[in-house]
Amino acid sequence: MATRQAHKRLTKEYKAMTENPPPYIMARPNESNILEWHYIITGPPDTPYENGQYHGTLTFPSDYPFKPPAIRMITPSGRFQENTRLCLSMSDYHPNTWNPGWSVSTILNGLLSFMTSDEGTTGSITSTDQQKRILCRRSMEYNTYSNVRFKLVFPDVVEENFKELERKRASGEAQAEAAANQGKQDALAAAAKEKAISVEEISDPEDRIRAEQALGDTADEDKPSSRSGSSSLIYIGLAFLLFLLGISMK
Repeated sequence: MATRQAHKRLTKEYKAMTENPPPYIMARPNESNILEWHYIITGPPDTPYENGQYHGTLTFPSDYPFKPPAIRMITPSGRFQENTRLCLSMSDYHPNTWNPGWSVSTILNGLLSFMTSDEGTTGSITSTDQQKRILCRRSMEYNTYSNVRFKLVFPDVVEENFKELERKRASGEAQAEAAANQGKQDALAAAAKEKAISVEEISDPEDRIRAEQALGDTADEDKPSSRSGSSSLIYIGLAFLLFLLGISMK
């Protein structure tokens, strides 16, 4: 349970952070326990963590600000072990170096600075920049769907995360559909640009003979049969003669 002084100090710090939040940092206490704080670090530009969403906790002792808090990061980052106490100069690992004048803002700024460095400590891990970027892209989805404490403490952020994730999914489907349509249009355009070749452009003799025969057959099918035309004229002539004979007999 927090002492009266600790409660007063943390309440004051929360008000200050709400009114003037430090860059890339958001923090608030648990509504049922002011000694348990939750923070979100947004990965700064030009780092493997850019635009990532990293959730963690600060657990303050009851006699804060005379002793430092325990610091943990919960969201997988490739920099720290998940939900593990971190050994930092402003953490409970080093109470002898703690300065009571430091605040929540000071602590989290120090954590962010350490996170973006290559320095190792207890609770840190080694990974490649590529691995960090992969975890960075997954961080929002992890917090929104898998991080129970995040959802309890930051329901407003979870709601915004849902909207952003849906927007990204819709944008990805739209891009895929646009790419497919563009592929179809390109194929049609390419087909429209194709030029029919003439028989003279066929270099292989056998292929040219086949082509000439096919063209000849097509031409024959299109022409009316001369034999059928001659037969029609003969029938008409005979009919006319029979008509004349019939008149003369009368």
